[in-house]
Amino acid sequence: MTPEIAEVKQFVIKQMPFSQLPEAASHFFATHLEVVYLTQQNQHQWLRSTHLFLYLVRSGSYDLLSASGEVITRLAEGDYFGYPSLLTGEAIKNQLSVTTPGLVYVLTQSNFDFLRREYKLFEQHFVKAHANRLLSSHYKQNRDNWSEQKISDVMSRGAVALTPDATIVDAAKTMSQYGVSSIIVSENEQLLGVVTDRDLRNRVLAQERDPHAPLSSIMTQSPKYVFEHNRVFSALHLMLKHNIHHLPVLNEHHVPLGMLTSTDLLRQQKSDPVQLIGNIYKAQSVAQLKLLAAEIPLLLKSFAYNVEDTSLIGKLLSGLSDALTARLIAIYQQQNGQAPCVFSWICFGSQAREEQTLHSDQDNGLLLPNEVTQEQRTYFAHMSEFVCEQLALCGIKRCPGNIMASNEACRGTAEQWLARFENWIYAPTPKAMLNCKIYFDLRFIEGSSALYGEFTSKLAKLKKDDLFFAAMATDINTNSVPLGLFQQLKLEKDQQHHKFLDLKRRGVVIINDLVRLYALKAQIYKANTLERLEALLSCDLLSKNDVYDLKDCWRYLTQLRLNHQLEHDHLPENCINPADLTSLEKHQLKEAFYLIKQAQQACAFKFARGSL
Repeated sequence: MTPEIAEVKQFVIKQMPFSQLPEAASHFFATHLEVVYLTQQNQHQWLRSTHLFLYLVRSGSYDLLSASGEVITRLAEGDYFGYPSLLTGEAIKNQLSVTTPGLVYVLTQSNFDFLRREYKLFEQHFVKAHANRLLSSHYKQNRDNWSEQKISDVMSRGAVALTPDATIVDAAKTMSQYGVSSIIVSENEQLLGVVTDRDLRNRVLAQERDPHAPLSSIMTQSPKYVFEHNRVFSALHLMLKHNIHHLPVLNEHHVPLGMLTSTDLLRQQKSDPVQLIGNIYKAQSVAQLKLLAAEIPLLLKSFAYNVEDTSLIGKLLSGLSDALTARLIAIYQQQNGQAPCVFSWICFGSQAREEQTLHSDQDNGLLLPNEVTQEQRTYFAHMSEFVCEQLALCGIKRCPGNIMASNEACRGTAEQWLARFENWIYAPTPKAMLNCKIYFDLRFIEGSSALYGEFTSKLAKLKKDDLFFAAMATDINTNSVPLGLFQQLKLEKDQQHHKFLDLKRRGVVIINDLVRLYALKAQIYKANTLERLEALLSCDLLSKNDVYDLKDCWRYLTQLRLNHQLEHDHLPENCINPADLTSLEKHQLKEAFYLIKQAQQACAFKFARGSL
């Protein structure tokens, strides 16, 4: 080996993915590359569609530009470029601009393909890098999309706050001074309440209240709020659901940062989905609700193609289901009298996780107080049958497993529900594990939030032992990803002999199950999969790389699943035909399944002691 090759190899072996590959891989790269000194004068002869290469930057700095001239990324020592066209076979669209001249190592396509065939990690590295670049580029192109913006980006000003012992006159003067329509009432940097201009009219002037009375006497106590990193869509949904126009914005320590108003949101692009949710909450009859529900499929199509974050689609559909459910409950009470006692309508499964798709069915139940009478149970039985039947007529089909409030088994007191959970935890049979997959994803929809909160606090205190987690891990590994020998995709057939992959059962469900297990172990009581993963970053049960891998896989499979639901309705629900995929999409799909399989195996070793 010449000194020059040895020196190149010394550099290459420190770069990903060569640092994780056998030495022979970096030796092959070092002995088959060409060294180019890249300058502004010769930059235009590179990245031409007739010459496809992999480039590794040794020195200098370079801007990778889109076809429109926007900077995609700044390249420096150790960075690669050129691999998207090598992976996809598509023509080169990007351009290169030399900022500081330097050395670049160049590898031909035939040698790149050789390394892909010989080393799976090599291929995985560049497939994932290309997916991340596509995602990053798309986010930049859609950074002005209202649905992608954080609450903190649309707030018009910081917190305007007074203490609860300040007077009503103080509030009026402060609101006038700052030109705002509301005041945050706080003490020791903790939110206590909100006072709006409407409160001054309705609670002070209309009632001839003493203007020198303290704000605590007229404020809305324990108001709804959002966190600074929540999305605009979440705030819009909350405002519409509760008919409010002011939302305090808090940081992660619950310190008030400002106020989000309906005026702030009106400055953003108007949203048909949010208007539809608002119309559902205002509907006065079941007939109106059915007409509004009929708009959902078409609306979803137009919305889906304008939103980058796939998880927002699930939140939208779940928000629509929430709105339909809440409105049906209200209509039933208008027609049949108010509920005879407090209750909590709860949902399970994909609706609870806010991950519904067009094909999701109902999973709901009713939580009742322990002292409920038989007569009161009869009222709730009729209400439940009405709501579930009307949801079905609105397009949210009945659950095939009968997990619905219309089923007496899904209407229970807090004690009855806790007893069921306790039985599943301490007698973890396969059937119990199936129930845990459904019922441990739960969320409050309508009724008494206090009753629901008391129940979930008791549920969280139920001790879960090693046997329970081992049973969950074992159950998760009874399902398998559709990968065969040599990482080939294993297809299924339906009665019409369509070949397909079930992305839900063989991919998304496994990730949901894995994340639920780790969340329960870490005592994270969120329902949404991505929110659970985000919370797991603060624990030591999973490495950050594992968390990010599961996030990437979940997003990719969910996006693929949604796209094919919208465009290929001839296949079974949640399924795709790999023949409809591009070469790169197939590589990404195999990579996702491979990572899921690894996560399953790691879960078995961690919780079931590798005994599977």
